[in-house]
Amino acid sequence: MLSYWEKQSLLQYDHIVLGSGIVGLSAAISLKEHQPQARVLVLERALLPTGASTKNAGFACIGSLTEILADLKTLSPEQTIALVARRRKGLQMLRHRLGDERIGYREQGSYELISEQELPALEQLSATNDLLQPVLGGTAFTLVNGQIPRFAFDPAYARALVQNNYEGELHTGKMMRALIDLAIEQKVEIKTGCNALRIAASRSGVDVIVQQNAVPEEIIFHCSKLAICINAFTKTLLPELELQPGRGQVLITNPIPGLPFKGIFHMDEGYFYFRELDGRVLFGGGRNLDFSGEATTAFDLNDRIQQVLEEKLRTVILPKYPFTIADRWTGIMAFGPNKQPILQPWSENIFLGVRMGGMGVAIGSAVGEELALMMLN
Repeated sequence: MLSYWEKQSLLQYDHIVLGSGIVGLSAAISLKEHQPQARVLVLERALLPTGASTKNAGFACIGSLTEILADLKTLSPEQTIALVARRRKGLQMLRHRLGDERIGYREQGSYELISEQELPALEQLSATNDLLQPVLGGTAFTLVNGQIPRFAFDPAYARALVQNNYEGELHTGKMMRALIDLAIEQKVEIKTGCNALRIAASRSGVDVIVQQNAVPEEIIFHCSKLAICINAFTKTLLPELELQPGRGQVLITNPIPGLPFKGIFHMDEGYFYFRELDGRVLFGGGRNLDFSGEATTAFDLNDRIQQVLEEKLRTVILPKYPFTIADRWTGIMAFGPNKQPILQPWSENIFLGVRMGGMGVAIGSAVGEELALMMLN
């Protein structure tokens, strides 16, 4: 049971942000940058920002060649260009805001393995470069087949190799730690273990009804403006939203002596991805093997997909190198009919920044900034 003091002084805010992932923290930081005196609260349902922000592979990417070509099947060329521009802007904002050293940002090469069935994509490489040149200011993709032997991939699978010239990698944990530290430095309040059960319009703004973990009591926080940034979990509050969760399976090996590559790599239209990390290989993806089963917000491992990941490691990525698995986990992303995020007002005082389409690292900072400006306007 709340006291008079708590009700008077601890539950009222100018802005509340649901979700302490990349988008949520970026929005909160932007709100404080534009309105330093505002009281901003971030509510996180778990102890850590659970979803995709702390579970991803740390790809600072704008999309591989086959991913861009897939985008062009559901979006116009103008929309695709705008989407790549947002990814590029988001990565530049993230690096400028936090600094490369604080987030472990590196450019050690980014590549896409092209299989036999994907070879026709190379016929569109030049046209895709021309399409993206105004946004990137240079050539997006370069064919580098000569590097396949150096990386020691299975040549029967890797029929070609495309270098992505505007991508890098970062350390997901350092990035999230830096975002949290900056938010606290900006005097953003962050409360974890606060599961938002419902939201309701009030005469002066929005009420956010939260379930306490410690005692079976609901608490009502109040704000003038609310930002919802919980991505795949948004349908718990807004079930009618056009959004589908997508779980990503991930594993990481123990250190591999003599590992022949560094950098980040895409495979199979971006549905598989791997990278070198501290002498290990982090490998994830496979959602396309079981779209219906992976359309879930449960963090369980999918044994079948995990087995496929191991098999691809053994036969395609590391055919000459023995390895053992050190750890496995999953992350929950959110998808729609195309890669466009949902960035819009839901009502007069409720705003959405969700459905990152697996590109939260790239677009999260830009979406957070746009969301904050939308709320302040």
